[in-house]
Amino acid sequence: MNSPSSSSLPALPRASAWPLLRALFKRPARVSAGLIQARYRLDRIDIDHVRRYGNAFGFPPGPVPLTYLYLLAQRAQLATMLDRAIPFRIVGLIHVSNELAMQCEVRTDAPLMLVTTLSMPEPGANGAVECLLETVASADGQTVFTCTSRYLIKRGQRGKHALASPSVAPMGDVIGEWAVTADAGRRYAALSGDWNPIHLWPWSARLMGMHAPIIHGMETMARVCAAFEQSTNRRITSLACHFKRAVPLGTSATLIACEVPGSFVVLCSDRVAVEGALGYT
Repeated sequence: MNSPSSSSLPALPRASAWPLLRALFKRPARVSAGLIQARYRLDRIDIDHVRRYGNAFGFPPGPVPLTYLYLLAQRAQLATMLDRAIPFRIVGLIHVSNELAMQCEVRTDAPLMLVTTLSMPEPGANGAVECLLETVASADGQTVFTCTSRYLIKRGQRGKHALASPSVAPMGDVIGEWAVTADAGRRYAALSGDWNPIHLWPWSARLMGMHAPIIHGMETMARVCAAFEQSTNRRITSLACHFKRAVPLGTSATLIACEVPGSFVVLCSDRVAVEGALGYT
């Protein structure tokens, strides 16, 4: 069967708080349907939004920042979960890891086709349940970027097969420090369209089983990438990161460039919150 043309696909939903309302009332499917796939089109990237995003994190002016592409992939991934029968609740999902790679120059005026595949890996040894969302964005048959997001659905047993984050800061150079203000989650939600309640207020985080609201993982990664681009004067075109520990609102974060080129950690309260690696052009 031939793949549908971009023009025949449903439009990629806009970034707003409305999907949250749909997610609040969406009931999980009783049975997993295996692999789930959905396709959407984006007629053009909003240049003004790219500019506001870049200014918010201090990206150098010019090309679309790598982490901005996550916002597009996230919209496709959320739409896939909302439009298909899935065996879990969407609200309250916790971002565990992300891989994002730019395959070619991103044109803001070129239509994109975004294909998202959702799968459910086997539960972890400690009983943790996760979902995997893989998005491929293409233009005229050429892959523009890929994004793989892993989310935690159900926590595993504490202490069983778990690795504790080290309390001692790893070796490397500090290249960035920032305060995670009490309203940082709401400000990033307004910019990104990610209104997950765990990031907004203490009461909304508690409703989702969290002790306190935490910052979005990809807000942290935007700061990481912007800091590296400023310090190296090079453009980042790929990242792989693991969110090991939540960064609560009202705290601070420190970015360390590790000894292995491109690798980094983000510390919060002297513990590793994020670790990963970056690729450059």
